[in-house]
Amino acid sequence: MRVLDRAIARTVSATGWLALPLITLLFLQWPLRDLFRSYSREANDLGQVFFALYVAVSVTAATRAGTHLAADALAQRYSLRVRRGLVRLGALAGLIPWALFVLLSSKATVLLSLSVFEAFPDTNNPGYFIVKFALWIMALLILAQAALDIARPLPSGDA
Repeated sequence: MRVLDRAIARTVSATGWLALPLITLLFLQWPLRDLFRSYSREANDLGQVFFALYVAVSVTAATRAGTHLAADALAQRYSLRVRRGLVRLGALAGLIPWALFVLLSSKATVLLSLSVFEAFPDTNNPGYFIVKFALWIMALLILAQAALDIARPLPSGDA
């Protein structure tokens, strides 16, 4: 489980840098369109790829940081054991079934997109398959983090 935990941590850390090119591309769209009259659509398409990857990983990053789907105001009153038990129950009853549903229901769409290296529909620029594959990245990371949360031992006593 430590190997999986480190792999997720490295993935989260490595994709944090995507925010910078994403912001840059969003900023450059207007000057490219209005001043240079070219490449704004390419900047938009590449920005969509970066955004999809960033969001796919950020869901797990927020969960790992304890800021995603946390009802902290009420849960702060609970013991650490109860809070970890609720995290485990949420992963088992909510996250795992949802992530499996996403993987299974999007299988045909994602596999077709990957098999033909689908391009963006409006511009025919390459890379749209990455946007669709980001859905699977998100679901797989959520599954992996849920497995870690379930496997993490509950603290003994009432800490």
